[in-house]
Amino acid sequence: LVASREVEDALYTHPGVAEVAVVGVPDEKWVEKIVAFVVRRPEATDLDVETLTAHARTQVAAFKVPKRIEFLDDLPRNASGKILKRELRDA
Repeated sequence: LVASREVEDALYTHPGVAEVAVVGVPDEKWVEKIVAFVVRRPEATDLDVETLTAHARTQVAAFKVPKRIEFLDDLPRNASGKILKRELRDA
């Protein structure tokens, strides 16, 4: 079991990450794979999947490193500002 918060906290330590949400999605090989949805800081336009994956490997165990990282302009939120992880998972 992987706690999404642990992986989020690890990714937040990268200076180019403004926001992050981590979810588990169904996967044929892994049963469930970790996917990170990341909003870059405005000055971090060069932040890419390879860089962030390498950073994650220094922060968490290998099985906790996201299998997929997607960059978004913003994360979906409800009226009170909570990130809607279900929308990310279903997308």
